[in-house]
Order: sequence, then structure tokens, then C-alpha cells
Amino acid sequence: MQSYQTREMATPLCQPAASHFIDGTFMEDNTGPEILSVNPVNGEIIAKLHGATSAMIEKAIGSANRAQKEWARKEPAERGRVLRRAAEIMRARNRELSVLETHDTGKPISETLVADAASGADCLEYFGAIAATLAGHSIDFGEDWVYTRREPLGVCLGIGAWNYPIQIAAWKAAPALACGNAMIFKPSEVTPLSALKLAEILTEAGLPPGVFNVVQGAGDVGAELATHPAIAKVSLTGSVKTGATVASAAMAGIRPVTMELGGKSALIVFDDADVEAAVSGAILGNFYSAGQICSNGTRVFLQRGIREAFLARLLERVEALKIGDPMDEETGLGPLVSAAHRNRVAAYVARAEVEGAYKATPRRKLPPGDAWHEPVVFTNVADWMTLAQEEVFGPVMAVLDFDDEKDVVSRANATEFGLAAGIFTRDLVRAHRLAAELEAGTVWINAYNLTPAGMAFGGIKRSGIGRENGRAAIDHYTQLKSVFVSMQTYHGKDGRSSKPQTDPTIFHECV
Repeated sequence: MQSYQTREMATPLCQPAASHFIDGTFMEDNTGPEILSVNPVNGEIIAKLHGATSAMIEKAIGSANRAQKEWARKEPAERGRVLRRAAEIMRARNRELSVLETHDTGKPISETLVADAASGADCLEYFGAIAATLAGHSIDFGEDWVYTRREPLGVCLGIGAWNYPIQIAAWKAAPALACGNAMIFKPSEVTPLSALKLAEILTEAGLPPGVFNVVQGAGDVGAELATHPAIAKVSLTGSVKTGATVASAAMAGIRPVTMELGGKSALIVFDDADVEAAVSGAILGNFYSAGQICSNGTRVFLQRGIREAFLARLLERVEALKIGDPMDEETGLGPLVSAAHRNRVAAYVARAEVEGAYKATPRRKLPPGDAWHEPVVFTNVADWMTLAQEEVFGPVMAVLDFDDEKDVVSRANATEFGLAAGIFTRDLVRAHRLAAELEAGTVWINAYNLTPAGMAFGGIKRSGIGRENGRAAIDHYTQLKSVFVSMQTYHGKDGRSSKPQTDPTIFHECV
């Protein structure tokens, strides 16, 4: 494979006005460490930024603290209108945002046009629409009663991953802002650009300065923010290792966390499944975004009766995937996000062959550059193999065989992860039965990797804590306050009621 040297930028449209967006404007501090945004297609430097210094972090914290109080006082309907206007702007600029995302991530433009900024806009629209409906409850206790209030947490920290930069930023910002919080968002240092565009769009839509700030940096910046006493909540999308570190740091300050982490999801195909639909689901769940999706169904379990027909059609369609220029709308597979990540994926492929898995796909001619990896399908994979146990995060599918329902459920659940699962079958009674038995935060039936904004998304076990999207996300960006209202007459210095309260459940003593 031809190697390349990182080249100076030839695409000035990607260079932002400055590295950070704080208090409604771009800010720069050249004393921070340099961050290079590199197009993985050819190693071209498309932007130069700087990581945040402690002084820049304090500016972001200060402006967010001030702005959050003002933002929380606005009517929820007004907050919703700002989010909906931002969604409209994002849709109007979808191609511009998609081109930027393709340059920064290497994902094909055919994907970024429909799955990145567009998904972010859907999320802003969804939470903009329900902002005015957020409410507490009234609970009757006879003459007395209680009402609850949903109140914002304060300044929330969002930490993004490099595979879906603008989508992740919007998925975190939308519920946080709808609930009256402010957010400081730190993108991955690998893909730092599109979150700045989201900040610009939110400001243009009417978001007050400081409510959504973007600061750049690596893990040290994330750690400084996550442990800052002004941060009320941390939401991270990333690896299990990073999630454990950030969650531990955040919880030391008794801060709530949302962690959307890795997966090793099972996609189960029964004998009675529609072969074409199941193959489509497997391709979407393994090779979309070059396999760099946490919820991917990378363990494809085939019931023996459908195995041969499924594999024949799968290999035919994988061979037809066009690998090449991500700006070509016919391209189906672009490079991985970096040469370093490509090497990590290649190491998993080599290990799978050593452990005895059969590489069913032939070698493919790849474009020049060090970030490219061909799509790979392994058959004869056993549950104990590394390929069936660890998250590869690349275009590599593991195919396993199974005989019956009980066997496959047990094996599908035999993992430390629990992000997602998929079932392909015409027997919907069986599908619903399995959906209840599979240990996963999301289960798709006769589909895969579809994530509408109204559907809660998140994992169990080591795949995460909390939920993003859907009404469930509101619980993770608000705190519930109970207000007890006594309708009895109080008098006297001792504060006793004129009517004795004899119900022992009225009182609670903290020891």
C-alpha cells in the first residue's frame, strides 16, 4: 500500500475562524497545543486549531454559567422555537455541512448527506417540538397535595466521538438546551470542525451567547472540564475505556452521567427470514461508515438452513461495494478515520486468521493512502475468538452459525456489551419473544441501525448508562423537585397543625 506524508492544506473552506466558540463568538489562544484536522483520504491537513488552555476553559465556564440562568428563565416554548429554527438552518445548509463532515471524517458524501447533519436537524426539531410539553405532576394526598417541577441541571458537558461529529453534538445539545441547560461541548480532537458550525447555527437561530460553547482539546481538556465544580452533568460518546475514566472523574463530584459506549452486537438471521432484507441489514450494520458505528451488528448469527443462500448473496453485494473518492456519490466505502485506526483494524483481521476464522472475501484494490481498509467477511467464527469478543470498529463482519433459538439467545447475550441487537425472521411472535430476552438497549426487528430522534438510544452492561433521544433523554437533563403543599391551618409557636397528623407515613426522619 502506498504511504503518504501529511500535506499542507489545500482546502481553505474547512479552516474555521478560530478554534473555540465561546459566548457567541469565535475565540483563539495560540498558546494551546496544536490540533491538526487531517483528511483521511490523502493525509491532507484541512485545518489547524489549538486545544483549550485552562484560561479558555474558565471563559467557557463563566459564560455558560451566566447564560444558563437567563436561558432557563425563558418560556419552554421560546426555547423550542430556537431549536426548530436551528433545525431549519441545518437542513438548508445540509450539503455544505456534509461536505465538511466528509473531508473531516472520510465518510462518503452519500452517507453524510442523509445521516449526519440531517440526523442532527431531526433531533433539534424533535426536542424543539416537545420543549413546551415538559411538565411535572400533581399528586393528591387528601387535603394536602404535592406537585413536581422539572428543573434544568445547570451547565452540562458534552464530549463527542469522531465517527459522527455533528450528529453527536446535536444529539447532546438538543435535549440539554430544550430543558433549560447550557452546554459546553468538546469534540474529538480527530474531527474538531463541524461542532463549530453547529454553534454558529444555534447562535444565528437566536440562542443567547454562552448557552452553547465549543472548546477543543484532547483527553486532558475533557478531564479538566469533567472535574470542574461548575459542571452539573457529563454526557460522553466514546469507548468503554474512555467512558469508565470520565464517569469515574465525574462521579467523584457526584455528577450524573450519560455514557454511550461500545458494543459487540448480535444480528440474528433465522431460516425463514427474507434473505435480501437480512443481507441489507447485515451490510448496513457492518460496512456503513466503514464499520465505525458503535451499535453495529458485527456478530452475524446465521441459522444453518439459510447460511448458504445468505452468504452467497452477501459476498456478491460486498464485492459490488464501490471503494473510492468519498466525494463521489456512488462510493459505498471510504477510508477509516486515520492511518492509526486502520492499523488497529488490520491487526484484528490478522489475529482472526491466526485463530482459525476463514476470510471469505477476496483482496480488493484500494486507493493510495494509509487509512484505507477493504471490507472483510469472516466465516467459521467461534464464540471464543477475539473477533467475536472485542469491538473492532471497522469494516469487518464475523459470521457464526446456530441451530435453535435457545442456543443463539444464550450466545448473543454472552458478552460484556449490551448496546444493540437485530432479529430477522417472518415469525413476529418469535421476534417479540427474543426482543424481550436479548440483553441490549435497542433491538431492531427486520431492520438495523435505524435511530429516529423520537426513539431512546443507549446501552446496558458495559455499553453505557442513560439514554439519548426520545422523551427518555429529558430524565437525564432535568432534576425533579417535589413541592409539598399543606392545606391545613398552622398556628402557634410550635408550628403544630390545628388538625393532628396521625399518619406515620407523613414524617420521615433522616438518621
